[in-house]
Amino acid sequence: MRIDPPKSHPRLVELLKRNIKHGHSESSPLFFLPPKLIGGDGLLYGPHRLLMRFKFYSSSSSSFSLFKQPNPKPSVSPLNAFMATSSVAQTLNLSSPPSQNLDGEDDLLCSESTQLSEQPDDYEQQRLSILHSPSGYLSEDSRIEGAWAHWKKLGQPKLIVAPMVDNSELPFRLLCRKYGAEAAYTPMLHSRIFTENEKYRSLEFTTCKEDRPLFVQFCANDPDTLLEAARRVEPYCDYVDINLGCPQRIARRGNYGAFLMDKLPLVRNLVEKLALNLNVPVSCKIRVFPDLQDTINYARMLEDAGCSLLAVHGRTRDEKDGKKFRASWNTIKAVKNAVRIPVLANGNIRHMDDVQNCLEETGVDGVLSAESLLENPALFAGFRTAEWGLGSGEYMEDGKLDQADLLVEYLRLCEKYPVPWRMIRAHVHKMLGDWFRIHPQVREDLNAQSKLSFEFLYDMVGRLRELGLRIPLYVESTQVGRMSANGIVT
Repeated sequence: MRIDPPKSHPRLVELLKRNIKHGHSESSPLFFLPPKLIGGDGLLYGPHRLLMRFKFYSSSSSSFSLFKQPNPKPSVSPLNAFMATSSVAQTLNLSSPPSQNLDGEDDLLCSESTQLSEQPDDYEQQRLSILHSPSGYLSEDSRIEGAWAHWKKLGQPKLIVAPMVDNSELPFRLLCRKYGAEAAYTPMLHSRIFTENEKYRSLEFTTCKEDRPLFVQFCANDPDTLLEAARRVEPYCDYVDINLGCPQRIARRGNYGAFLMDKLPLVRNLVEKLALNLNVPVSCKIRVFPDLQDTINYARMLEDAGCSLLAVHGRTRDEKDGKKFRASWNTIKAVKNAVRIPVLANGNIRHMDDVQNCLEETGVDGVLSAESLLENPALFAGFRTAEWGLGSGEYMEDGKLDQADLLVEYLRLCEKYPVPWRMIRAHVHKMLGDWFRIHPQVREDLNAQSKLSFEFLYDMVGRLRELGLRIPLYVESTQVGRMSANGIVT
């Protein structure tokens, strides 16, 4: 079947020329389209967008090429001098995955795995939807409206679980959702390994119908590989997120995360590749540059490339220690004021007062928490650890909940939704860190276990209880009095 543009539609030619101008190859969705994207009504669809009405002509040719133009030259959007000095995008292989090898005891699933279901029945209908796509064929205003329409459709969540390698897996996300989280990110997934290794996919990415809204985050440095990985998860998520903020050495070696801040043309290519080809919006999570204007230019470039939501960690690439370096809410506020898409803030969120203060001071649309949630998954429900409860100057009381209670809930979720034991082990240490400092022998017994079991972990919690230990989480008190550091209300 051959598709020819009717002569009565000169706008088509303009669109096709625009496609060439912006450097899209003839293999892009505009040039070669599978039959399922051509509606019976004669309307030609790309992901989320209606391109033009066509007439159908019989032909023995199976090609869907509309026309050819030799050697199309991509154009470069105007960028300031800072961006212009960035290195040319290159196709590079990612290094080893940011997790242990997949053959150790701790990488075995804690129980039988449940595979993801098939794509939703209405997925093909969603694919033909034109409600939203940050594409070059929509005006800037339309793209921004689409970004906000999608965010509002999700309920504009404000309390969000940040992406954490090996830590924001399904059971932990569900635990946080029970205690107030309104959306969540998956752990960072390695795009190349995700496309190549079925075992990696089954171990590292699981979800369920209660696990929404959901951001699935990938690290990447190759647009085609990223797109292939993203297409595997888009039926199960609300955003595909690009990790542009990881500051760790493994990200430097692998050429991803915050180290792509030195390769802005490549970053733009990654965002555009997803924005033009996915059926869910693309989001990005970034760190800030030392210079404020560089950060603003970076954010605007991402928005222009098709990013529909931007999460900003208010620390630079070199500020890895969150306890040593405070995140700059002023920088986050400047980014929020500079772009038109939804913006999330990451950094300095330890309890709900921080949430409220961050929202008020920055004007952002939501906040992310990471390390604080690992110690206290009930943070978004108003619970505080003793560090931020006692002696804080607030009116606090025992919330009748402690971290051992939360750990037991987490373990039960792991029995229902299996994950590798290494993830469980990490959460045990985070949630019971204060408890282990009082009874280090219990921690030593845990570390001596080369192979964990649920029976051992439940018995360990019981052992801590028998030792008479309880460290409560605190909530705001209804009593008229101020709780001091020794727990006495005055």
